[in-house]
Amino acid sequence: MTTNSIITKEKSPILGEEKPLIFDSSHMKNEFNIPTQYIWPDDEKPCVVAQELHVPLIDLMGFFSGDPIATQQASRLVDEACRSHGFFLVVNHGVDSNLISNAHRYMDMFFDMPLFEKQKAQRKIGEHCGYASSFTGRFSSKLPWKETLSLRYTAKENSSHIIKEYFQRTLGESFNNLGNVYQEYCNSMNTLSLRIMELLGISLGVQKSHFKEFFEDNDSIMRLNYYPPCLKPELTLGTGPHYDPTSLTVLHQDCVSGLQVFVDNEWYSIRPNFNAFVVNIGDTFMALSNGIYKSCLHRAVVNNTTPRKSLAFFLCPHKDKVVTPPTELVDYNNPRLYPDFTWPALLEFTQKHYRADKNTLQAFSMWLQENNAEAKYE
Repeated sequence: MTTNSIITKEKSPILGEEKPLIFDSSHMKNEFNIPTQYIWPDDEKPCVVAQELHVPLIDLMGFFSGDPIATQQASRLVDEACRSHGFFLVVNHGVDSNLISNAHRYMDMFFDMPLFEKQKAQRKIGEHCGYASSFTGRFSSKLPWKETLSLRYTAKENSSHIIKEYFQRTLGESFNNLGNVYQEYCNSMNTLSLRIMELLGISLGVQKSHFKEFFEDNDSIMRLNYYPPCLKPELTLGTGPHYDPTSLTVLHQDCVSGLQVFVDNEWYSIRPNFNAFVVNIGDTFMALSNGIYKSCLHRAVVNNTTPRKSLAFFLCPHKDKVVTPPTELVDYNNPRLYPDFTWPALLEFTQKHYRADKNTLQAFSMWLQENNAEAKYE
């Protein structure tokens, strides 16, 4: 399979040399002439007005307390959402509101720093953690209008300070507060994600503990997203249309609209709710559910006045776990849809061979089968 990942470069005006394209949001937010690399094709440009998608708002308090009626109602709402578009909101989620506010405050602080300071945590090509300004080192067209900081989180006991140590190592002692806040935030996301996995187990009719146990030693990704204003937002996208290749995304939006979901051949917006988390199914969990629960196409749009920020926790299985559906979800009428795989194989595919889009899981399945077939003849 050919790669759809190309290193982005532009010609230097001096001696025709090539230099990397740089996305510096402090300058780009005032730029009237949008570089062509950020202009999306007409059929993918954002719609001016998107209707609001009515996603279920699930109160987790009753489920957490063991109320059978509340649990039944929550699992029914989750099941309906995940069979159609895979998105739902959760409230009374148990995550401290002060922690959420601090996570947003420190995100503001990080992205407000000069570019050269942020680049101390520069993400290397082929890796999934670190600072990235619009993925300019990976792709040559349809670049996103955003900056990100991605962090590795693992639930293993001997890695309980992994995020704090990352900030110390890459940015120095003065960033200890950021490390402490995002370590605590990820610990809370881990707890919430595992409880949601219990709810998904109930709603799919398998053991309540099945998916929770599968993800207990997860090796996940925390991402801070910053979408600066764009003077011509109708030309570009903050994040292009894609399905999350991960298992479960737990997203906290600020109060600026921008998340859009593609349902029934139309783009819909999900209104920000600071008291709620947006939860959606990713490709890996779609494979775990044997295709019963859907990963859904979504994107982020930008505006010309206000920055938008979000916190995304991507739950991923431990590297050794084989992604295969429970036996209860496979029978004569529901045969296996996807081959067995491990999360690192899918992650490598999306980082080095393929730009995540609406066909990621299908393309990965084909790539995996081709590689396995080649291996047999070596």
